[in-house]
Amino acid sequence: MDQAELTMEQVLKRDIPWETYMTTKLISATGLQHLRRYDKKPESERAQLLDEDGPAYVHLFVSILRDIFKEETVEYVLALIYEMLSANPARARLFHDQSLANEDTYEPFLRLLWKGNWFIQEKSCKILAWIISARPKAGNAAIANGEASGSKKQITTIDDVLKGLVEWLCAQLKQPSHPTRGVPIAISCLSSLLKEPVVRSSFVQADGVKLLVPLISPASTQQSIQLLYETCLCIWLLSYYEPAVEYLATSRTMQRLTEVVKSSTKEKVVRVVILTFRNLLPKGTFGAQMVDLGLPHIIHSLKTQAWSDEDLLDALNQLEEGLKDKIRKLSSFDKYKQEVLLGHLDWNPMHKEANFWRENVTCFEENDFQILRVLLTILDTSSDPRSLAVACFDLSQFIQYHAAGRVIVTDLKAKERVMKLMNHENAEVTKNALLCIQRLLLGAKYASFLQA
Repeated sequence: MDQAELTMEQVLKRDIPWETYMTTKLISATGLQHLRRYDKKPESERAQLLDEDGPAYVHLFVSILRDIFKEETVEYVLALIYEMLSANPARARLFHDQSLANEDTYEPFLRLLWKGNWFIQEKSCKILAWIISARPKAGNAAIANGEASGSKKQITTIDDVLKGLVEWLCAQLKQPSHPTRGVPIAISCLSSLLKEPVVRSSFVQADGVKLLVPLISPASTQQSIQLLYETCLCIWLLSYYEPAVEYLATSRTMQRLTEVVKSSTKEKVVRVVILTFRNLLPKGTFGAQMVDLGLPHIIHSLKTQAWSDEDLLDALNQLEEGLKDKIRKLSSFDKYKQEVLLGHLDWNPMHKEANFWRENVTCFEENDFQILRVLLTILDTSSDPRSLAVACFDLSQFIQYHAAGRVIVTDLKAKERVMKLMNHENAEVTKNALLCIQRLLLGAKYASFLQA
């Protein structure tokens, strides 16, 4: 039989020769007693045994996986553990019982991810995900068995496990071990594990984000909808992590998410995409991208539909308000940009409004600082004193409000041009040229103090 198509039912029908393993000292007499009480018994009896003596069974199963390498037996024990945890995922806490503090409960599953057939890999992955999620937290840090016990025995740390698991999950996304189940299993595990800071970091370092983007596309079948939902869940979790956000900004993620939200009728998919948009809206150029992609109109359309989820309705309202604000800000910068490109500047309110500069200063970075370069051209070519004065003032505002303003303006060779205007016949020009040079040489705060 193709091992990739093995089922739990087929594996659990097997009779494993436990007595033979005791004879060869691969399991103890006590271990054999435990197995005789547990194996092939009804669910209610097994549940009672786990309630009474759960850590002993975990110790036994992990020991078998560590010491016995016969494939049929490994598959069987993984099936027992999987059955035990899928019936009650809270039992994963048994793997972290204090009595197992010196046991390396992670190692067998991590090793089997790479060594076994698909049945073994899939079950090891799911079991690992359950065990990791159930581990106790010490303060803000999670502890793994062996870490808190002072044990000198080399034990697999939680960071080792998370990094090893991320490596396997990325390998599945690139080249799945199973043609139809490899990718869904990887995405399903990632959607729960990306809550962990170490997983986010390892995943981004492994260049994993780009493996998710092709999976964001409208879905129709139940199976593909679940895969899409879990992929979008991964993107949402990554939207809290700055290095991942930087990649999302330069990929086609926004376009793909927009296509999904336009065509999806599944509430949970729409919710997770809208929550992702809400997270990304204030960051970098995402707001401008959303406006360009027509998201305000899409949000308006979504609000007319009968959603039952309160979180989704709140997020739609917040996103709508945020996009209106973004459009207002973009519009004010567009007006400013138009004025500069025409080359005739005047003292309209936006030049002196602190809010305008705070909200729009990063917009000056567009097209390799195009607007700053045009301001410098005005200094070189304009004969209008008002335009010269306003251009000097705007350069000084950029220096004040942009974190790297002085460096950028210096690199653009602005100092020489402004210095020439300090001897201009118009007092308004000389005053603003002086302010610009002060901010350029002394820094914005000190220059403002002198000005006062």
